[in-house]
Amino acid sequence: MSYVGPDFDPPGPRRSRRGPMTVAVAALVPGALVGWLVWQAVGDSGGGGSTSATSTTSSGAPGASSAAPGSASAAARTPSASGTDDGKPPNSTFSGPATPATSDLPAAAGPLKGKVVVIDPGHNPGNFQHSADINRKVNIGTNWKECDTTGTSTNAGYTEARFTLDVARRLRTLLQQEGATVKFTQDGDRSWGPCVDERARIGNDAHADAVVSIHADGSAAGNRGFHVILPASIHSGGADTRAIVAPSRDLGERIAGNFVRDTGSAPSNYIGGGTGLDVRSDLGGLNLSTVPKVFIECGNMRDSKDAALLTSGAWRQKAARGISEGIVSFLRG
Repeated sequence: MSYVGPDFDPPGPRRSRRGPMTVAVAALVPGALVGWLVWQAVGDSGGGGSTSATSTTSSGAPGASSAAPGSASAAARTPSASGTDDGKPPNSTFSGPATPATSDLPAAAGPLKGKVVVIDPGHNPGNFQHSADINRKVNIGTNWKECDTTGTSTNAGYTEARFTLDVARRLRTLLQQEGATVKFTQDGDRSWGPCVDERARIGNDAHADAVVSIHADGSAAGNRGFHVILPASIHSGGADTRAIVAPSRDLGERIAGNFVRDTGSAPSNYIGGGTGLDVRSDLGGLNLSTVPKVFIECGNMRDSKDAALLTSGAWRQKAARGISEGIVSFLRG
């Protein structure tokens, strides 16, 4: 697919300015262009908060520093409603639509009847209180890695864990309306985790037709846009992704195309060479999966303009819709 977007200035000399950005699914070009027309009509409004060089990335992207759980970071300690447009008081933990606590509600009749989707809201709001638990190492096939991390936040303190659970709940509602059975790896119903190996196991044990892990990045200010992370082909230890590489790419490309159309956001200007796609072999949640699975980094929480989107309830609904439509397209073939 081809993306033609608004004026996102690349950070430094990494690539030529305003160049075309391409993902290989040409059929979604018209939808992408519609997304950009919407963006231009609404305007590229900036968000509040000071700039920051780097922060914890939700998935450990190269070049980003890791914030130690329980550190002095106010972002890790204090979930805040500052910067949101949901009208919730500062102590409200989540701002998504009201849904029952269980993720295993009976599916409605619809085109996805009989399909199982696992949604993995990245991180957990309580992780920062369980440093020893989340810092213990688990085997991800290629090596050993921390059980989980605290995630990142906007400069105003809106945490990635709040963001991911909010989008996940919105996404669940949309998928259930299509008839899918939706399961969560966590729904704010546990004090920390689960670890990355357990997150993968939940999707595997559910024999999921698709799994999507929701995140937001924590890169340098000026780095903007979303990207979808695809599993590399791995056959090492307990990891064997060879059978899921192709369907996961299909799933990822469909999500990327619909995400740009529904949100008007650009593919990342700092990862993926403008394609909106990235392949990684260092993420346990992907390495240990035996069913089609992708991660999506919905934007950069440390960039003020991206943060203005991520903290908007209306935009999060668009993000959920874009991810949902990508999943529906994948499952319907």
